Amino acid sequence: MHGKLEGLIHQEGYRANDESFMSNRSSASDAPKGGCVPVVAPGEFKFSAAFLDHGHIYGQTKGLLEAGGTLCSVYDPDQSKLDAFCKKYPQVKAVRAFDEILDDESLHLVASAAIPDARARIGAEVIESGKDYFTDKAPFTTLDQLERMRTLTRATGRKYLVYYAERVHNEAAWHAGELINEGAVGEVIQVLNLAPHRLSAKYRPDWFFQKQHYGGIITDIGSHQVEQFLTYASAKDATVNFALAKNVSHAAYPELEDFGEFSLTGDNGTSFYSRVDWFTPDGMPVWGDGRTFIVGTNGSMEVRKYIDPQRSSPASLIHLTTQDETREIDCFGVIGYPFFGQLIMDVLNRTENSMSQEHIFKAAELSLSLIHISEPTRRTPI
Repeated sequence: MHGKLEGLIHQEGYRANDESFMSNRSSASDAPKGGCVPVVAPGEFKFSAAFLDHGHIYGQTKGLLEAGGTLCSVYDPDQSKLDAFCKKYPQVKAVRAFDEILDDESLHLVASAAIPDARARIGAEVIESGKDYFTDKAPFTTLDQLERMRTLTRATGRKYLVYYAERVHNEAAWHAGELINEGAVGEVIQVLNLAPHRLSAKYRPDWFFQKQHYGGIITDIGSHQVEQFLTYASAKDATVNFALAKNVSHAAYPELEDFGEFSLTGDNGTSFYSRVDWFTPDGMPVWGDGRTFIVGTNGSMEVRKYIDPQRSSPASLIHLTTQDETREIDCFGVIGYPFFGQLIMDVLNRTENSMSQEHIFKAAELSLSLIHISEPTRRTPI
C-alpha cells in the first residue's frame, strides 16, 4: 500500500479490513456504524464501485449493502486501493477495466468517489451506459459540468445521485429533518451550520491541495451545508448574501482554502449562515464538532452530529426546545439510515423519495455560485 494512503488509513481510521474502520477521529472517510433496513432481496439491486480516490466510497458501499444491495464488481487503476476494497468486501469481483462495469447490463447503479473534477466525466460515462450514478460530494467543480449533467439526465431519464453524507448518513441530522417535517419547531426561520474538519495534511493525496481538482472549500465541504439548508428550510432556491474563502495559516499549501463562510437567503425568506474550515485540533476525539442550529416560529433545535463535548464521543444528539418542553433526543444507533433504502427504491421505481434530481443539482449550483463571489486571500502566518 502506498505511503500516503496507508498513513491516512492509520491516522483517520478507514481500515478496509476492519468492520469498525469508521473511527471517531476519521475525516477522510465516513462509513458510520448503525444500519439500514433491507428493502430488497439479494440480487434484486446490483451495483458496482469504481474510482476509489476518497474514503467516502466505503460509506456509500456500506449504506447500499445494508439496504439490501448486491455489490458485484469494483474497479480502480491503483492496485493498492483495489486490494484494500477487496479485502473489506471479499465477495466483490475486481475488474481490469472500467469498461467491464459500463458494459454490464445487469447493474442498476455505479457508486464512485473519484477525484472531484473527474466525477462529472465518469458520471456521464455511467449514465450513457444506461445506469444510474451515485457519486461522492462535491458532485461538480464547475458550473459547466453541472449544466452538461442537467442536460444529460433530462435527455436520458437516468439519475445523478450524490452522497451528501453529513445529512443522509448521520442519524441526528436525518432525524432533525423528520422533526421539522412533523412541525416540531413550526416554520423554519433560520438554519446555521458549523462544519469544522480535521486536515491531517501529511496524509492527504496531492490532488487534495490543488484547487483545480478539489474545487475550493465552499464547493467541497460547503455543498453539504447548502444541501442541509435547502432540506431543513424547504427551500427550492436561494440568493447569495456574501461568501468568503481564504488560506489563513497553511502557506505551504498555497491553493488550499482552509477557512470559508457564506450566507444565503432562501426563496421562501429563510436565512442561512455556514462556516467551513480545516481547523479541528488534534485534541478533538472526532474529525470535527459539526453542529446545526435551527430556529423556527414555535421552537428551536441544536443538532450535535458527531460529539457531545465532555460527555460522549461519538454522539448523535438533538436538543429540542418547544413551547412545552426541552428534550434531549439520543439518535445514536436508534434512527438508522433510511436514505439508502429510499435511494434503492427510487432507482428501481424511477421515483424521487430519497432526494429529487433538482434538489441535488440546486445544492451543487449554489455552492459553485458561491465561489465566484468569494475572494480568496492567502497570507503567511505570523
